Amino acid sequence: MRKIGLALGMVLALSACSVRMIPEGRPSAGAPAPRPSTHGRPAQPRPATPRPAQQPSAPVVPGANALGSGLVPGPALTGLIGQNDRTVSALVAFRQSCPGLLRRADNSGLTQNADWQVPCAAASTWPLETAADFFTRYFEAVQVGEGKAFVTGYYEPEIAGSRMQAPGYTTPVYRRPPDLIEADLGQFADDLKGRKLRGKVTGQALVPYDERAQIEAGSLAGRGLEVAWAADPVELFFLQIQGSGRLRLPDGSLMRIGYESQNGRDYTGIGKLMKERGLIQNGSMQDIMAWLRANPDQGRAIMNENKSYVFFRELNGAGPLGAMGYALTPSASVASDPRYTPLGAPVLLSLDRSEPNGLWIAQDTGGAIKGANRFDSFWGAGEDARAIAGGMSARGTALLLLPIGTYSRLAAAGRVSAPVAPAPAPAVP
Repeated sequence: MRKIGLALGMVLALSACSVRMIPEGRPSAGAPAPRPSTHGRPAQPRPATPRPAQQPSAPVVPGANALGSGLVPGPALTGLIGQNDRTVSALVAFRQSCPGLLRRADNSGLTQNADWQVPCAAASTWPLETAADFFTRYFEAVQVGEGKAFVTGYYEPEIAGSRMQAPGYTTPVYRRPPDLIEADLGQFADDLKGRKLRGKVTGQALVPYDERAQIEAGSLAGRGLEVAWAADPVELFFLQIQGSGRLRLPDGSLMRIGYESQNGRDYTGIGKLMKERGLIQNGSMQDIMAWLRANPDQGRAIMNENKSYVFFRELNGAGPLGAMGYALTPSASVASDPRYTPLGAPVLLSLDRSEPNGLWIAQDTGGAIKGANRFDSFWGAGEDARAIAGGMSARGTALLLLPIGTYSRLAAAGRVSAPVAPAPAPAVP
């Protein structure tokens, strides 16, 4: 986590997902609607052999962005991208991302808006049945740093909730408090670009905002900040981690909520804590939930060790939305660190489990998704998505796809070493 001085808290830029509400429902006075199953096991991984990484010509030293971490020309793309459902979805997602690619600043330092003009123009009319040919024709592969990838998963959860507090619905879902201040530190110093600070003013001092334990103890109660009420605090905790989700209301209708802001506190993954303490074995979301429910008092204390707290809003329109402001595509959108992957760029994953292998589009960001070749794969909604995302932990290699000619332009400007002929793709049994 980045240090920003003054001991005023840490930045956590979680997935910015906004969502659509489908028709309004009203709570009944009875028991909550049946909660979606939370006892399903994570999907059993299907093993695969990842493609070896390209060998850098010099030792890799992690840098502040992709350029600083070193860029290695990747293999020729011919034969590496399969014509399948994911590639088709990736082309659709890439088309959707093009307006952002043509206007957003690229914090990775790799591309300029003009680089994307040709592939975006071609994508608008390219037939989906030959999507793989599109990516092969208009892109070249590069490897950022050592190319060693780590991929987790996320999904859009559905939990029981109500628009009003009622028996069985007692856990508040808060909107952003008006006294939560967000400062763009890049306005104060160039070396702090991309960093934000959140807190509140007490007297004349900017201090950290309330942490999770304080909010759970009622520090925001009575201020009219409740967007809705959840039936299960454990489910809401994990919905906050996912960044967006759906509330199943008592009459069966759905209310979709999305990320609005965060309290600025450090994010702590409780799964790692619980594994270190011998409380669980594999750290999957399902195992964590089961333990928290079986040990409610200890579970509440452990959840409070994650001081981060997410605030939601109810939105109309397609969703969930990623950090680019576009609807995420199940099995084709990934969250990444925009300092190392241009938002909107294609990414080709080759991992030790087959489900996430193939082409994805970087359309989102996440508080825990930091560094080169770190990705979080989006799987959509429903039990299948929950099962895959809840146990997703895959390692292998990643190639970043950039418009053809990008590497040569960077080399001509002296920002990377001179281009060499792409190495052939290593054979994978």
